[in-house]
Amino acid sequence: MQKPTNSLFQMALLFGIVFAIFYFMVPQNEEQNVPLNEFSTNRALAHVKKITQKPHYIGSEGHQEVVTYLFDELKQLGLSPQIQEGFTLSDGGILVNSKNVLARIKGTESGKALLLLSHYDSAPHSKSLGASDDASGVAAILESVRTHLHNKQQAKNDIIILFSDAEEIGLNGAALFVSKHPWAKEVGAVINLEARGSAGPGYMLMETNEGNSKMVDAFSSSKLSKPNSNSLMYSIYKMLPNDTDLTVFRTLGKIQGFNFAFIDNHFNYHTAQDSYQNLDQRTMAHQGANLYPLMNYLANSDLTNLNSTQDKVYFSVPFGFISYPFEWIVPMLIIALALTLIIIFIGLSKRVLVPSEIGKGFLKFILALVVSGGFGFFAWRLLLKLYPQYNDIQQGFTYNGHDYIYGFASIALAFCFIIYQTKDTKRKEYNHFIAPLILWLLINTGVALCLKGAAFLIIPVLSGLILLGYFVITQKSNPILNFIVSLPSLVILVPFVEMFPIGLGLKILFVSSVLVVLIFGLLLPILGSFQNKKVYFFLFLVLGFCFIGKAHLNTDYSENKAKPNSLVYIQNSEEGKAYWATYDKNLDEWTKGYLGEKPTDAQKLNTNKMYSKYKSGFTFMASAPMKNLPKSTVKFIQDSISGSYRNFIIDIVPNRKLNRIDVFSNRGRPEQLKANKVEDIVFKSNIENAKSNKILTYYITDSISLRLQFRIPAKEKLDLSIKESSFDLLEHPQFSINKRKPWMMPTPFVLNDAIIVEHRIFRNAKN
Repeated sequence: MQKPTNSLFQMALLFGIVFAIFYFMVPQNEEQNVPLNEFSTNRALAHVKKITQKPHYIGSEGHQEVVTYLFDELKQLGLSPQIQEGFTLSDGGILVNSKNVLARIKGTESGKALLLLSHYDSAPHSKSLGASDDASGVAAILESVRTHLHNKQQAKNDIIILFSDAEEIGLNGAALFVSKHPWAKEVGAVINLEARGSAGPGYMLMETNEGNSKMVDAFSSSKLSKPNSNSLMYSIYKMLPNDTDLTVFRTLGKIQGFNFAFIDNHFNYHTAQDSYQNLDQRTMAHQGANLYPLMNYLANSDLTNLNSTQDKVYFSVPFGFISYPFEWIVPMLIIALALTLIIIFIGLSKRVLVPSEIGKGFLKFILALVVSGGFGFFAWRLLLKLYPQYNDIQQGFTYNGHDYIYGFASIALAFCFIIYQTKDTKRKEYNHFIAPLILWLLINTGVALCLKGAAFLIIPVLSGLILLGYFVITQKSNPILNFIVSLPSLVILVPFVEMFPIGLGLKILFVSSVLVVLIFGLLLPILGSFQNKKVYFFLFLVLGFCFIGKAHLNTDYSENKAKPNSLVYIQNSEEGKAYWATYDKNLDEWTKGYLGEKPTDAQKLNTNKMYSKYKSGFTFMASAPMKNLPKSTVKFIQDSISGSYRNFIIDIVPNRKLNRIDVFSNRGRPEQLKANKVEDIVFKSNIENAKSNKILTYYITDSISLRLQFRIPAKEKLDLSIKESSFDLLEHPQFSINKRKPWMMPTPFVLNDAIIVEHRIFRNAKN
């Protein structure tokens, strides 16, 4: 029988290991007087502070100020910066005149160049300052380039610096560079820095055209001090509605590279809270710790051909990075299956394993999975009922989200301890150990068939088989061996318990609960031997509800943990009516001041739906006074018949200061579309645009008008709907809009704080 003090020591050791896994993911030491020949987080942060003085979305006053700042900084480094400017129409239907800021450092050889990439524009509509997304990336590049130049060690390859524009609205700056700039054909690899939050480790997600083998080898050879990556992450990333500038390089330019992005504190993503103050300095340090050594390695490597027909599974461990070929996946699975059968056969022959006890182990493990997963699923839905304000956060990760992760994980552990609370002998424990091993083998079989990037999940299973085999052969259990061989389960699997709900939203907390049970199963040789499991049940149950209670105490909004809200004014010139509208599901005192206590459903305003990342539409509306807001002048430059088609050239000339024009077709999609003399650049599949009647969205810069050139069948009517938006509802002299309370902020990912004028362009068919 194990003494309670031993189990407490072992539990403390387990939690110490888990703490260390998360602690060492990012640099922890505060910076002190870093010499000029090394990357300095503080020097990088100084750039972030300068860039984020005001919102700098495309078309804003701050946007041009950042362009000037970046140009001057590159010039001060002794480089010869240039600005690439031009229109692009992305296959997402986004038209914009982008301004890229570029520079180039010559290498000693004439091979392919390394490109350092980060976008400088901030997210529109939400007053985002863009500190994390993506001033942090720009700053890391500036500081890395400064360090490189200071050390006067000329690399073999040219290094191109590209601060791209219009990433936030359609990846247009990257598309402009790849399709129009002569340097694009000379690029051999890209390092792109991004963010989907304001804290946490920087994860590497490589983008490859075919096999990743050579890219994985290059990343491994760079010897990063704190690599954080695995091949499952990119598999999940490709399933999400996310793209980065690197996507354009991969698909349009057939150039691959490395993304580095951090995702924690996801609630700040694209919001007014993405500020210098909210950017975690440890995260900034990690971006530099990733970029600078990888830049130095790739700048001195052969980049002429990083393509490969082979793929590798890869994953990181504290201070290390491990990879192996896809060809190993099936053999490793077969070895695991064979070992399982052999060990079970030997165990049954020696009567160490008993079918009835193995059966009980399956019942217990399935019960633990069902209870914990069911609790995670239904408890979160209950919490959404109790706290409807959680639906205000479109990212799906609330300000108290970490507390819910820890709370649900603790309760899942409590369920495991109560289900396995009987005082079992070692023999029974290892009989019960069969069930989680077999389930993990089934999971890995599915992985081998459908999700090869997750094939590293076989390693904890192989570790578990070592423990089972040792016991079956010796009928002894060695605590030291148990801990050593259980480390892969902790190192590989535990980070996903937190990573999944942070990256994918709290709606999948049940997945974390299930994963806790799956990890518990692999640790049965340790945890199953604990005496007084009821004590641990109550301990973790109380701990779980303490975390949930802490979350309850932090449900209210406050300054720097603000409630997102939205308000737009819509004036329909055809109807002669105007409306207040919102995307909010839960109205507050600010929105009720315009929509009233009982606003009507806004479904009628969603006929020509404008793009939103999370497919949000207007929820409520109320009548508003008509204003003197002139619509644009529509000039028909050409309306002629050629064969079976009717050809148009139309100018839409704004008569007030506009930021955006959305064009919709009410009668089929026009063909051979050109907008401001450019055709669309196809670099990704835009399913939403294909299914909608939207033709394009034009973000206006420098008051440039919109010219549309297209054709329709000769016998059809021309029927277009136009939505013209300015982002100045709170500042426009014809409106008196109250300022938001300090605990409020503009809702991100939607057209917000805007004045919208709707009208139609209509012409009958020609005979």
